[in-house]
Amino acid sequence: MVKKVAVLGAGSWGTALALVLADNGHKVILWGHKQEQVDAINKTHQNEKYLPGVHLPVNITATAELQTALEEIDFVVLAVPTKAMRDVCGQLSKFMTSPTIFVHVSKGIEPDTHLRVSEVIEEEIPQSLREAVVVLSGPSHAEEVSLRQPTTVTAASTNMEAAERVQDLFINNNFRVYTNSDVVGVEIGGSLKNIIALAAGITDGLGYGDNAKAALITRGLAEIARLGSSLGANPLTFLGLTGMGDLIVTCTSVHSRNWRAGNMLGKGKRLEEVLESMGMVVEGVRTTKAAYQLSNKLNVKMPLTDALYGVLFHDVDPKVAVDELMSRGKTAELDDLSQILAGGEK
Repeated sequence: MVKKVAVLGAGSWGTALALVLADNGHKVILWGHKQEQVDAINKTHQNEKYLPGVHLPVNITATAELQTALEEIDFVVLAVPTKAMRDVCGQLSKFMTSPTIFVHVSKGIEPDTHLRVSEVIEEEIPQSLREAVVVLSGPSHAEEVSLRQPTTVTAASTNMEAAERVQDLFINNNFRVYTNSDVVGVEIGGSLKNIIALAAGITDGLGYGDNAKAALITRGLAEIARLGSSLGANPLTFLGLTGMGDLIVTCTSVHSRNWRAGNMLGKGKRLEEVLESMGMVVEGVRTTKAAYQLSNKLNVKMPLTDALYGVLFHDVDPKVAVDELMSRGKTAELDDLSQILAGGEK
């Protein structure tokens, strides 16, 4: 059946997902807050700033009016940056009259509150308007999705019927969707991999080789699993698409804005310069702050996150941070795994 879907957020990822939905025959309303961008999308059928050269079919229309985007919709896809999520959710609840499935595709943790995105959504949107919240996450660069290259993601929810409906909504020959009930694990894996991707970019910017990156990814995964398990996630989730899969793609691809930002930091640029030159949100910066706060609160050891926090927020020289990591005290490699499997011991 043809569904009407509101995709809130006209960046690269929101636009790529709108294209997947349009390929599946659904009617898509793409909301962006800039009228000029919206007008250009409707006129040229392209989102030139974020996905240049990609044609958008006629069943995608854009609007800058949130109320218009939410009229008679079947699903809402939340594709705004995590820093805008609370504000957008607070606004949209004013225009809705019946419960809907919300699909969020943003990866991050809110600083200070330490809430995952699904928890922010649940705080801002009344339960009477929420049929379910589903997380759609995995190794999925918007640039490749928009070119219809093979991509696989996971739809996670505590409501498995809703997860399966989202699976049916998105799945096609190019975009395969699995389901998972471990919302905590899927959100933590998707969020914290951006921290490790920033660090991977730094090591590349410093001129270190594949050995360093392999070590970083592996130890980064252990760090992600350590924090995630302490929050109640299933450790096996971190071996899947939203753990190891997302970590690999984000740490190794030039499409990754977090890797690119880290690469510039490793080459000596200051954080303010990097963020200004990117022109897009680098979620890993904000998430590093939140994860640093949360790990200290829970007394979970996260040495990579601690080192990156120093680089980002205390002007620690990247090479000094790497040298300090390499000179840490001796430990056994499988201690992490033993602790995680024993129930997330800190």
